[in-house]
Amino acid sequence: MRLLLIEDDSTISRELLLRWRPRGWVVQACFSLGAADQVLALSPDSGAFDLIVLDLGLPDGDGGHWLTKLRQRDRQTPVLVLTARDSVADRVLGLRCGADDYLVKPFAADELDARVEALRRRSQVSSGGLLHYGCLTWLGDEGRAYIEERALELSPREFEVLGILIRRAPRLVSKRALLDALADRNLEIGDNVAELYVSRLRRKLAGSGTVIRTLRGFGYLLALDADAGSH
Repeated sequence: MRLLLIEDDSTISRELLLRWRPRGWVVQACFSLGAADQVLALSPDSGAFDLIVLDLGLPDGDGGHWLTKLRQRDRQTPVLVLTARDSVADRVLGLRCGADDYLVKPFAADELDARVEALRRRSQVSSGGLLHYGCLTWLGDEGRAYIEERALELSPREFEVLGILIRRAPRLVSKRALLDALADRNLEIGDNVAELYVSRLRRKLAGSGTVIRTLRGFGYLLALDADAGSH
């Protein structure tokens, strides 16, 4: 699991890093909203993190206002607010700004872990259902995909790659994010396998009005044919 931790309390941040990294969780810690913006700007795609843990009282601004802006461009990444603001009004405001969960400091570390894991499970379930893009339909729970009414003949790995692309369309998916997502599904893969499955999917999507565009050195994205340009 890849986490973005936005917390200006160095003690809390250090203790969470020491707690989470041995679990295999990849944690990017930021001490300000500006630093978090820089990290997100450098990330090749909006799905670079599986979950964000966000303090509200930060040295360069209010985390709630930042979250409202984040939700304008990213509605999917789960956000857990971790803050000392403990009134009912504060909780309601945090949730209305776009938080998926709200935990008040001081907190029990075990409870925080459980909430993070629950949000991750909920995100995985919600992302596994019915997805549409252009004339494509992807049914994650059923393992089927369609171009309009025509079923696509896809291998399990091709199906997974298409699901990752359609879930983030029309946003960019970096090659590394694609490989990591496949690895998370316990698929043994090599560095060159992304190109292989993208190439196969391109042939199967030919004439559908939706193409897979390659941005050299960055990754892939689904695009409607009229907007895709060369690929």
